[in-house]
Amino acid sequence: MRKEKLSRFLSQKKLKEVLEKSKRKNILVVGDVILDNYIYGDVSRISPEAPVPVVEVKEESFTAGGAGNVALNIKSLGGNVFLIGGIGKDTNGEILTHIIKEKKIERFFLERSLSTITKTRIIGRDQQIVRIDREKRKEISDKEVKQIIGKIDEIVNNKIDGIIVSDYGKGIITKKLINYLIDIKKKKGIILCIDPKIQHFTYYKNVTCLTPNKKEAAEGMKENNPESKNEIIKLGKKIKKKLKSEILIITLGKQGMILFDRKNNIFHIPSVAKEVYDVTGAGDTVIASFTLTFSQTKDEVISSIIANLAGGIVVGKLGTAVVTSEELEKIFEKNLNSEYIKIEK
Repeated sequence: MRKEKLSRFLSQKKLKEVLEKSKRKNILVVGDVILDNYIYGDVSRISPEAPVPVVEVKEESFTAGGAGNVALNIKSLGGNVFLIGGIGKDTNGEILTHIIKEKKIERFFLERSLSTITKTRIIGRDQQIVRIDREKRKEISDKEVKQIIGKIDEIVNNKIDGIIVSDYGKGIITKKLINYLIDIKKKKGIILCIDPKIQHFTYYKNVTCLTPNKKEAAEGMKENNPESKNEIIKLGKKIKKKLKSEILIITLGKQGMILFDRKNNIFHIPSVAKEVYDVTGAGDTVIASFTLTFSQTKDEVISSIIANLAGGIVVGKLGTAVVTSEELEKIFEKNLNSEYIKIEK
């Protein structure tokens, strides 16, 4: 193992150039869209009815989560994005559609017989008190798969530089759909990056990049959660061998991420987050920023550094959040000469 300064891999000038050129890229996001609802309030007393805090509501907001948050992050970085997912024929579906339309994101939403997946988080004193999930999981039908494939064909026939699958296990992602996307990758040479769900882990063979967190990586391989870096590296090698993923990124929260590149080199990129405030949606930001920049650079080390910086920014924000090019340039400048990347092999 040896250490190299961050500046050996990426300069301020190069970062600015990558972010600027990435704005010309077109990314397709396919997956489970979620409506994230936040209720903010003050907590000053405990309920007389039960030992729980009483939250006096001051503010309420909505944003797009899941695949919707991936799309918002790409848009926030200046990329062009097309979003495919599913919503219910209900008020929350209308709210979610409005959020995406307002950001000028092109979309195709299946209107399903199920209600729109909604996560409500109640925040008191800047701390999440409880999360309420409204969802019914049901895999899309063959007819619905055909509708999505038809739309993908239409989009891919235009200029698409990368495809992201945002799998939250809510029903949009099926084996048939994944096999179709892998076939597109092979035939058209379009990069295919996956934020995987544990129960679908073995679907993702021969993709460009997988971005599981440590827990997903272990459970996806039906192994115990690794404790040491050596155990994580051993697990990563097994995943690459079994799934034949060109690139693997295992995210480690406060410890940053470990990158397994196309040449079987292994890099530990430490986190730049000074304070972890809220990890909600951090994985969405990582895969969005990696795919967008990798579609331009074709350099997995540079794109992983950028994705790691982006993840470090959003965990310092409350709630589902996005990152901007200006924030990336600012945090990179702060860490350029103080952070080191560990080359494990």
